[in-house]
Amino acid sequence: MHTVLRSRTREVVIGHDRPFCVIGERINPTGRAKFAEALRAGDLSQVVVDVERQVAAGAHVLDVNAGVPLTDEAELLAAVIKLVQEHTDLPLCIDSSVVEALSAGLAVYQGKALVNSVTGEDDRLAEILPLVKRHGAAVVALANDETGIPETAEQRLEITGKIVRVAVEEYGIPVEDIVIDPLAMTVGADTDAVNTTLETIRAIREAYGLNMCLGASNVSFGLPDRHALSAAFLPMAAAAGLTSAIMNALAPECVTAARAADLLLGNDPWGAAWIAAYRARRT
Repeated sequence: MHTVLRSRTREVVIGHDRPFCVIGERINPTGRAKFAEALRAGDLSQVVVDVERQVAAGAHVLDVNAGVPLTDEAELLAAVIKLVQEHTDLPLCIDSSVVEALSAGLAVYQGKALVNSVTGEDDRLAEILPLVKRHGAAVVALANDETGIPETAEQRLEITGKIVRVAVEEYGIPVEDIVIDPLAMTVGADTDAVNTTLETIRAIREAYGLNMCLGASNVSFGLPDRHALSAAFLPMAAAAGLTSAIMNALAPECVTAARAADLLLGNDPWGAAWIAAYRARRT
């Protein structure tokens, strides 16, 4: 199953038989006080820097979040998306929990975006899926609902089934445009958290064949040497069936781990991308 994202001029295909899709997470003010303050003041110069660095690092898609308190998020997100599209032809993942902001971002986006995100809660499905359908976008759907984050893979699979049914049958969204987030939690709080995530990935792939995406850095939250943990997690998740991740594209060990998984899992024929990336680092 292939999920196709587009900018004005470029297409990125996410699939189990395709290279792992690296979605750069950097354009996000969360945890970046100086960046948030600059955005609040109307200074978008750091956005351009983040775009250029992530493109150079090998990101395939860029996540764009403009959630800054005391701003008009809809207006700001639309402005950031337009600026990003002036500086790259990579497709974008439009990231907001505010429906009005998602609507504004989709209205100005040129191409087929990935919307991040919706949950299995009835009201969120009713608010966000019509936007996804109207703009012909794809959507990241988290396998949780009003009861919270399920503890077991079986519960997450059940919520996935509900989301797929509602999206396809009630809103006419193509099943290939539903990208499930199987939920990655930190092993710092639960040492079995990653095993549950991997079990969920395998179950979703077997039951639905859907593409999946998650926040790769979530597994290492609160722990030292986070990039090493993320780099170890990504090939494990890819082998289980994860096809993309919102991740730090500026962490070479993480991007290299994803590329290594492509080669070892047969999604990099003859190692062409692996060798090209190696040569690029040597020049």
